[in-house]
Amino acid sequence: MRKQLSIVMISLFFVPQILFAADASVHRVDGFLQIWSGMKRPALATKTTFTDVPKDAKGFTELSYAKKRGILDNVDTFSPAGPLTLGEAVLWLLRTRNADDIDLLTVENISKYLEKYPMTNVLSKSFDFGRTITSAELTTLINTFDDELRDEVHEVSNYGEKFQGKGTAFGEIFDMNAMTAAHRTFPQNTIVKVTNVANGKSVTVRINDRGPFVEGRDMDLSKAAFYSIADKSGVMNARFERLGDASIVAPELLPQSPQSAEPVACTLQNVFQQRVGGGVALLPGIPGEFKLGTDVTLKAKKAFVVRKIAYPDGTYQRMSDWVNPGEEYSFRPAIPGSYRFEIGGKAGRTKILSMQVKNCI
Repeated sequence: MRKQLSIVMISLFFVPQILFAADASVHRVDGFLQIWSGMKRPALATKTTFTDVPKDAKGFTELSYAKKRGILDNVDTFSPAGPLTLGEAVLWLLRTRNADDIDLLTVENISKYLEKYPMTNVLSKSFDFGRTITSAELTTLINTFDDELRDEVHEVSNYGEKFQGKGTAFGEIFDMNAMTAAHRTFPQNTIVKVTNVANGKSVTVRINDRGPFVEGRDMDLSKAAFYSIADKSGVMNARFERLGDASIVAPELLPQSPQSAEPVACTLQNVFQQRVGGGVALLPGIPGEFKLGTDVTLKAKKAFVVRKIAYPDGTYQRMSDWVNPGEEYSFRPAIPGSYRFEIGGKAGRTKILSMQVKNCI
């Protein structure tokens, strides 16, 4: 009886503490990582850091990369163990979800975006920027905003022959027959499911260009992607669902572009991508288009490292192959499609370079 009473007293002592912990404010670092993880977006190494977030600290890479990209404010300290406020959570959500140009997503403009995306109404009718929030409230906020974005209707157009063979904003060669798209703010290699509101048809595309630059329009689809879900030419109304970065999402979610089994006659337009960062320039560089069955050979006057290669079928190979001055790195693509190389220098910076491989004669 005495033993049972002790157990009851211990239980009564711990229950209030458990409840209090559940209602405690979420730490800033935990809150940001929760917001970031929903994007399925890789964080690349960068020299940009916070003075109070050491290299071995939780979230170091994500926080440093977010600061470099303007998602987090460019200040010296982050205060990772500090409580997360409602206003900060909203601002980080808007920025990670690319709700607008990053320069416009400021504290001063929050009320404007809350009129368009009233995500905070599920927590309180009155918005208080400085009040702290719990992990449960943050989860509700994230889910609500992501639902609002999926339900939003956008005007979508197509671009084809006029831009065929020209360079995209990210250094690729535009192919109107590939399942790609242009968006003003979505990051390069973001995979997006686009659904035509009128008929319910969907297509999955990869962001490889910037645009459209027409007032009121939110996406340009390649000709092949547009006509796979459109009933007529011109523009359509569509909903977007971001699935994540091409290097992270499951292979079955990647765009499926038709590939020719037999070689075809084609002219390769090679726009070489050379700049990696930190003073490293590849020679001759990653070509925008390349012929299947031949070797890509790279060298540079400064040491560089090939960290990862993503293949057209959704698989990827992680590596740490350092190439010193006087040495060469060779790679032979085995299948046609889009390849992405993550290459860096000793300064710690990395860059993703894309190459379209074609089965040509």
